[in-house]
Amino acid sequence: MTDSLSAPLPTPTTLDDTHGFSPPAWLANAHLQSILPSLKLRRPLLARRARHLLACSKDQILDCGDGVRLMGHYSSRAAAGHAPAKDLVVLLHGWEGSADSLYVLSLGSYLFDRGCDIFRLNFRDHGPTHHLNEDIFHSCRLDEVVGAIRSLQQEHSDQRLSVAGFSLGGNFALRTATRAPKAGLKLERAIGICPVLRPHSTMEILENGPFIYQQYFIGKWKRSLKLKQKLFPKRFDFRSILSQSNIRTMTEVMVERYSEFGSLDAYLNGYAITGDVMASLEVPSHILFAMNDPIIPARDLKDLARTKHLHVHEIPGGGHCGFMDRLNAESWADRQVAKLICG
Repeated sequence: MTDSLSAPLPTPTTLDDTHGFSPPAWLANAHLQSILPSLKLRRPLLARRARHLLACSKDQILDCGDGVRLMGHYSSRAAAGHAPAKDLVVLLHGWEGSADSLYVLSLGSYLFDRGCDIFRLNFRDHGPTHHLNEDIFHSCRLDEVVGAIRSLQQEHSDQRLSVAGFSLGGNFALRTATRAPKAGLKLERAIGICPVLRPHSTMEILENGPFIYQQYFIGKWKRSLKLKQKLFPKRFDFRSILSQSNIRTMTEVMVERYSEFGSLDAYLNGYAITGDVMASLEVPSHILFAMNDPIIPARDLKDLARTKHLHVHEIPGGGHCGFMDRLNAESWADRQVAKLICG
């Protein structure tokens, strides 16, 4: 046990929000909050709200080093006829989401309309990017995300750079912030919305929790693997993974056959942010966490290495990356992120 973990933890910082998160009773259910942000029926309405962001969005492929390329979508205030933005915010989606996920568009459009430039980054093999890199995605590929943000920093050196992410994207945002000084990144802040904390815990919940969550992720992952196999048929034969119906077994086969990790435990530990992983954090960072999150257990918060740079905001409700207090408007979390970045 490190000193940072054995010492008393500071009281989590609370955002200055006099109303807090207070959805109507019919919208308060944790599972409803978790499902609504990605519900396809919302896309037409959200597209209208995000029209300014999308109207000036330009596809861009970033050189991440070591031959890796990642694609994202850059929306510039100047390109929309406004004064140049002081802030550039990189947004990171969750596992098997994309830069066009509804929750990313919601936050991106809200920040864009308040004066920020936005770069919505796709992880490897997410969105329309399976063709860009031959090797498959896994959650320990932090170097290339750091490389992508470094590329953006070089291109936009006159702007303040922040990174925010949801779920696995929140995990990547916080790991990037921890790596930032050694990687030559100058980040203003990092924000994780319901970030994956201890992957072992999340996998256990997906296995033993409501059936819908495991099947949702398995279905999307299998579609992704089939596309990757079609693009690189001489390299990949995923039948041993695709024949499985359990997320743990699928991950075990992936780790064994297509990764550098010797075991499932080694892989899952490789992207955990609990323990002393963030003990050296120097970038002002925030975690917005719903204590009723049905996918990321709140009990793992106690195992974070707390430093003066990490502020954990424990919100009683909100589900997994939900925080919706109205149906056709920005989420409560969108407003909080904007307060942290825009003031």
